Amino acid sequence: MTAEVDTTANAAATPDLEQPWAELGLKEDEYDRIREILGRRPTDAELAVYSVMWSEHCSYKSSKVHLRYFGETTTDEMRAGMLAGIGENAGVVDIGDGWAVTFKVESHNSPSYIEPYQGAATGVGGIVRDIMAMGARPVAVMDQLRFGPADADDTHRVLPGVVAGIGGYGNCLGLPNLGGETVFDASYAANPLVNALCAGVLRVEDLHLANASGTGNRIILFGARTGLDGIGGVSVLASATFEEGEDGKAAKPRKLPAVQVGDPFAEKVLIECCLELYREGLVEGIQDLGGAGLACATSELAAAGDGGMHIDLDRVPLRAEGMTPAEVLSSESQERMCAVVTPENLDAFMAVCKRWDVLATDIGYVTDGDRLTIDWHGETVLDAPPRTIADDGPVYERPVEKPAGQDALRDDTTASLARPATGDELRQTLLDMLASPALCSRKFITEQYDRYVRGNTILAENADGGVLRIDEETGRGIALSTDASGRYTFLDPYVGAQLALAEAYRNVAVTGARPVAVTNCLNFGSPEDPGVMWQFREAVHGLADGCAELGIPVTGGNVSFYNQTGSTPILPTPVVGVLGVIDDVARRTPTAFGDTPGESIYLLGETRDELDGSIWAQVAHDHLGGTPPSVDLAWEATLARILETCSRDGLVTGAHDLSEGGLAQALVEAVLAGECGARIVLPEDADPFVWLFSESSGRVVVSVPRGEEIRFQQMLTAQQIPHARIGVTDPDSGTFEVQGQFTLTTEELRAAHEGTLPALFGADPV
Repeated sequence: MTAEVDTTANAAATPDLEQPWAELGLKEDEYDRIREILGRRPTDAELAVYSVMWSEHCSYKSSKVHLRYFGETTTDEMRAGMLAGIGENAGVVDIGDGWAVTFKVESHNSPSYIEPYQGAATGVGGIVRDIMAMGARPVAVMDQLRFGPADADDTHRVLPGVVAGIGGYGNCLGLPNLGGETVFDASYAANPLVNALCAGVLRVEDLHLANASGTGNRIILFGARTGLDGIGGVSVLASATFEEGEDGKAAKPRKLPAVQVGDPFAEKVLIECCLELYREGLVEGIQDLGGAGLACATSELAAAGDGGMHIDLDRVPLRAEGMTPAEVLSSESQERMCAVVTPENLDAFMAVCKRWDVLATDIGYVTDGDRLTIDWHGETVLDAPPRTIADDGPVYERPVEKPAGQDALRDDTTASLARPATGDELRQTLLDMLASPALCSRKFITEQYDRYVRGNTILAENADGGVLRIDEETGRGIALSTDASGRYTFLDPYVGAQLALAEAYRNVAVTGARPVAVTNCLNFGSPEDPGVMWQFREAVHGLADGCAELGIPVTGGNVSFYNQTGSTPILPTPVVGVLGVIDDVARRTPTAFGDTPGESIYLLGETRDELDGSIWAQVAHDHLGGTPPSVDLAWEATLARILETCSRDGLVTGAHDLSEGGLAQALVEAVLAGECGARIVLPEDADPFVWLFSESSGRVVVSVPRGEEIRFQQMLTAQQIPHARIGVTDPDSGTFEVQGQFTLTTEELRAAHEGTLPALFGADPV
């Protein structure tokens, strides 16, 4: 055994922060438990492995007790189409005709603040490898980004690097970016959120899982060499808040390891190498190396298998001299995978790797015991039950308490705020909102992403949900959307999470696809704050109950805690991703209105005076308070079925959901997307301000082709669907007119909508 870490002799006299276990993020009772498991003091390698695997990021020690609610609310019927779910690298869903789709979203928040380009790039790389580890070909990515105020110096440091990192890595991999969100809010200053989603496609029979079974099977590490980059990276950064400096800005984190360095070209080759290995049937089990590196891969593979594992750590190819066993195990160097291979397939496996010029090394084997043992130049540096590392970490029932100011926040409504009353005031309000960082065009950002690489992207730019063809012969495809609202979740975490779910579900439905599954990334402040844990519990319950009502499962997700500076947490931000299936992408419904003059524009759903938490309240009054819009998930399911029927029957030429900014924003976006003017006539008894800017949920605007209005209305009336005909398309006018209120040219709308981010960040993408 190597030198053990003795922390007991002077423990009583030495402050915790001077203890080696504390420097690694462990609590004293956690260290005592490790000693109890091992029956002795841990070696430095063992201490490093337990510390990273028992970190908040890897062990979910503060969230496990609440995440179990997803399992409790998921019925057998909801699980029917799931091939892999919570606990695997990514969820996998059977979508028919022998096809399966795997998708997941994860965070890389703190690393992206420290080193924006590499933090964001390696966030993309990590989630792509999760998808690869399921046996799938990655086919698309999406992103959810949150930054501080758009005009803040720190935002100008972080945003360009993050966007360049996402675009650079994804573009080099040849993966289309199908969409996402970028939000600016003061709560994210010094705490940006960088959440990346990846989807992959596979044949059902090609599914691979992460486990190491079969005594004598070999453990092969393949991909890049292991270096000093990312030592303890995401596992430590994700378990530490940023300290607040004297100037009120974020100072360095309590732990500041190097952020991982990504090489997208190495990952591209690794993808193709993995796919050939799968096709040749050479892999028994596989795990990517992401957070916690080799410590995670070996312990999780062994824990999920039916035996133990032995690793000769000195066989790991290194790219830095003098690395210790603890560093080799904890390194989060990118573009690495770990596979379980039978001895008879070993030569063929190595030959495939050689053909792709991928470095592959036999570093160990599956044993018939129940221990994970790791040697370093003939000395045992780790000898422990793998399940105690990977599965049996600490579980905390953190105090949960509704924040003291929550009721006062609810009572602080928008009722007393001045509202625009005249047509001129409504016109100026619309222009102000269109040009605000909250609602302005993200074209400046999205133009840095390749949305159409590989030629299978059907919808991306100016679309609620991205649509991708997966089978050229049948036209079968998928739709994806991600959504979140920190403002609504701050006001009511339960309802806010359901509103995010409802919007993502609706964004998939407006494309004509059928929503089938959910993934999530739950971004919150410190779990040591009872108020944050109340927000988290309520959001989890809201999301789980919402999925149960919709009848679609949560297939997996990610929790990101400690997103705060000092004692100030971010707005609670549960990001929800929804996967949909469409049998023929040729019938997808775009966002843009039809370009034929006189097509009818309809609003489906009910409009109520729901302005609390709205973008209007934010832009016009810098106000956040009151009660978020009500959510009716049974109605959302009905609306989704109607939209799918309309797509199949050719009853709509365009569809766009209503969310932030309300009806006015949705109409302008549909008009600009199609270069098509429109004349809008609001109902006689309507309050123009409420109808234009309310953010009532469960609403969609559609354009209906001429000659189909009667059939469309008959269908809606027969099924008692609330609807109103509110206008017609007018392609030749070049104007957006709300009759009796105001008229704007499409040039005026585009100038307001698209000029803000270039003015803030430079005329050309960085």
